[in-house]
Amino acid sequence: MAMIFLALGLVLVVEGLAYVLAPSLVERLLEMMRQLALDERRRVGVLAIVLGVTLLWIAHQLGA
Repeated sequence: MAMIFLALGLVLVVEGLAYVLAPSLVERLLEMMRQLALDERRRVGVLAIVLGVTLLWIAHQLGA
């Protein structure tokens, strides 16, 4: 359970930093996402999930 809170906290920190340090870049990224077809957006989402779970697994294996 602690790992879930750690992961969520890190996600919020990174998301917050993106909005603070590069808000115009976030806007451009969101516009690019809007131009993708729905299936492509789903693939991006699945890729993000797989990458996130993989990183959590690696962190767990390393003792986090």
